[in-house]
Amino acid sequence: MNTEPDSLTTALAARIAKAIDANGGWLPFDEFMRLALYEPGLGYYANERAKFGAMPSSGSDFVTAPELSPVFGQLLAAQVAEALQRTQTDEVWEFGAGSGALAEQLLSTLGDACRRYTIVDLSGTLRARQQARLAAFGDRVRWVAELPAQMQGVVVGNEVLDAMPVKLLVRKAGEWHERGVVVQGEGFAWSDRPSALRPPAEPELPPEAEYLTEIHPQAEAFVATLGERLARGALLLVDYGFGEAEYYHPQRHMGTLVCHHLHQVDADPLALVGHKDITAHVNFTGIAVAAQDAGLDVLGYTTQAHLLINCGLLQKLELLPQTERAAAAKLMMEQEMGELFKAILLAKGVAPWAALGFERGDRTHRL
Repeated sequence: MNTEPDSLTTALAARIAKAIDANGGWLPFDEFMRLALYEPGLGYYANERAKFGAMPSSGSDFVTAPELSPVFGQLLAAQVAEALQRTQTDEVWEFGAGSGALAEQLLSTLGDACRRYTIVDLSGTLRARQQARLAAFGDRVRWVAELPAQMQGVVVGNEVLDAMPVKLLVRKAGEWHERGVVVQGEGFAWSDRPSALRPPAEPELPPEAEYLTEIHPQAEAFVATLGERLARGALLLVDYGFGEAEYYHPQRHMGTLVCHHLHQVDADPLALVGHKDITAHVNFTGIAVAAQDAGLDVLGYTTQAHLLINCGLLQKLELLPQTERAAAAKLMMEQEMGELFKAILLAKGVAPWAALGFERGDRTHRL
């Protein structure tokens, strides 16, 4: 793995160092994460480097479900189609469309049920790749940089929430601190400051125990904004994470923040900035509460395995060639994506219904 800084890392590090200096020499981690991932032209999701792919030889850093197997989007389309029908809408909105693989799978499967497919993506380089991949769908697909004041349709987000900046909180000697970043030599270092911020569910720990975790104000604000602007429709989010009780369990004392680089996982977001994905697991309880506060109904919460099985995965596997079956099976296997990844379905402006993908294995009561 390359550990040497290059011109991208140097330029982005200089930009972050300038932000740290402008903020009095200390920057909260969520702002560091925002710059590292999204700074125009330099941040991880804003630069030209490859991100998505099954093998590190391609220069990619990780694989998502739509790249792993087209079966993911084909089955997700069953839940999206039901939501379009129930909400009497005909537009799909996708946030953070990545390589465009999920959009391609949904559009191909939904057919005429989806009149327009709108992608909201801040990355110009990813947008260009999406446009090339989705060219065959013509003007059914459009790209926007921001949300309209009011919208309707079915919103889809796969591995979107985990890439939103998080605040880091650490408890030391019984006192809570916010973890931030300072300049140290040619690089960066951690620095903690006393803070009034608290995790929503404080773990019961002995006073001397150190405990690191995250809170997710940006992801919760994102869902709240969607709830406010969605006049009629549904929101389907798939990501890795837990309910609050499990998220803030005393045994999860090192938090969930990790980085991905060339299909290797590490816990140092301060190194190789611009070359690493930085991500944290999702607190789905916080997402559900933010949604309800914004007028959305929670229709279901379950594992990715249950979602896809309810949408016909087992029947699909029987029809696949052996070469494709193994990859598709990883979507539901407990040690792969099946258990760690969760799905939540939210709706507004329509009467709640018993959603197809959450028919069996619903865990809403555990939020």
